[in-house]
Amino acid sequence: MDKKQWYKDMVFYQIWPRSFKDGNGDGMGDLLGVYEKLDYIKSLGCDGIWFSPLYPSPGVDCGYDISDYMDIAEEFGGMEAFKKVLDGAHERNMKVIMDLVVNHTSTEHEWFKKSRERIEPYTDYYIWRPAKPNGKLPNNWDSLFEGKAWAWDEVRQEYYMHLFAVQQADLNMDNPLVREEVKKILRYWLDMGVDGFREDVVTFISKPEGLPDDRIMPASKGINMYNHGPHLHEYLEEFNNDVFSKYDCMTLAEAPMVSPKVALKYIDETNNPVLDMMIQFSTQEADCFFSDFRHMPFSLRKYKKALSKWQNGLEGKGWNMLYIENHDHPRIVSRYGSEKFRVESAKMLAVAYLFLKGTPFVYQGQEIGMTNWYPSDPSLYEDVQTRWQYENVATNKPPQKRLERLWYGSRDSARTPVQWDDSNNAGFTTGTPWFFVNDNYKEINVASQQNDDNSVLNFYRKAIKLRKELSCVRNGNYVEYNKNSSKLYIYSREYKNQKVLVVCSFSGKNEHWKVPNGFDLNNSELILGNYSNSELNVLKPYETRVYLWK
Repeated sequence: MDKKQWYKDMVFYQIWPRSFKDGNGDGMGDLLGVYEKLDYIKSLGCDGIWFSPLYPSPGVDCGYDISDYMDIAEEFGGMEAFKKVLDGAHERNMKVIMDLVVNHTSTEHEWFKKSRERIEPYTDYYIWRPAKPNGKLPNNWDSLFEGKAWAWDEVRQEYYMHLFAVQQADLNMDNPLVREEVKKILRYWLDMGVDGFREDVVTFISKPEGLPDDRIMPASKGINMYNHGPHLHEYLEEFNNDVFSKYDCMTLAEAPMVSPKVALKYIDETNNPVLDMMIQFSTQEADCFFSDFRHMPFSLRKYKKALSKWQNGLEGKGWNMLYIENHDHPRIVSRYGSEKFRVESAKMLAVAYLFLKGTPFVYQGQEIGMTNWYPSDPSLYEDVQTRWQYENVATNKPPQKRLERLWYGSRDSARTPVQWDDSNNAGFTTGTPWFFVNDNYKEINVASQQNDDNSVLNFYRKAIKLRKELSCVRNGNYVEYNKNSSKLYIYSREYKNQKVLVVCSFSGKNEHWKVPNGFDLNNSELILGNYSNSELNVLKPYETRVYLWK
């Protein structure tokens, strides 16, 4: 069938189910809570939902360790609740995409249990290797979460690969039976009415033959070997030809360490694309080195360079996925903005990405300017990666410094419950929440912003409405100005007779700026801004403006 590109006109809202809204009072976010908030999501201007995993799972990696791909976890309400939400979303003309996690499964999955027992046909569903004669591991690859990438299984008496948590065993995608299982999963959900998938670390699914040692990357050994492996395009093409091409759906692939040039191998619309969009990480690395835990001062130049590289690199060929927050990174206001100027910087950060070319995603709580969580004790963290970091990295540093690494880098900062109001537990639950609520919920919550015209929440609504109304944002070219500035991000979007100039200050002080050549503000309209009174050539702390010519 001819694939439609409805996703290009949409704004998606990402739900991390555990922390969105608890509808039955047991302390865990669930689909009943989601159903209650469908109209709220729609009111933002969002017309699509991406669900992080809802499947049954032991919860070692908060749902990304899946034990059954064809069911919905009871803790979230089960299949009946999911179908109710799916129907409710579709009744509101909203699309629903799910997380597809097929690089690995939980070690509690039936496939793994049978594979460790060498029960056919599951024997080779996973990547098993014997110990080397000298007792060493099969190779020198590292896990991205917990130590080395190999764990010993007493039942099978072999090592299995786990690129993430020990309880997340990597599937052997070279086995055609495994690929057929993936296709069954895809058809199951698409036939139910799901509109597409966000594919978790899908660029990792093809490992090199022989699994050789990585002698190039001194840190995170292995990623250089298995990222964009030898059969990746072949397998993605197989999934596309056999399944996706037969449905009106969209595919979004998570792709660590990817460049626009490499991305176009998969998403080039002029050359038989096998995917629709890719989630790149480079725009999330302006205050760190590859990992959020390797914290550095925020660099606007680095951020702008990444944004422009993707805007220019995909122009006319591929489509960008736009985001500033998700479940895998700390809160953006605390990273790229300012908690001192929280409201101003939250609005500015919204503008900086919402007027770029691509499909924006808004992560739960982002729209009210939620901030990082700063626990007093490392034992309060839930995330498996965070706990391993504290126990095994930078152990020579004082405990407080090690704790601060977690403040800057932990994914748990973005996983505290959504702050709905100033009642107990921020209105997230009437029970005991599964995880800690940020202490600032009385100040930062949806209810307090709902009827405030100057709130972050209503600013998001205005910004999303504007981007949908402006054809130059959907179709226009992109030009960046003041490239060498470490304080200002200024760009234009132009299409036919319509043009916008987007001005963003990343400074906590007043900053002078000059209107770029060719722009006469006397003939423009200021259609969006986060200050009511401003001098023309002076930007206040974290000020943003959007000018329109037509």
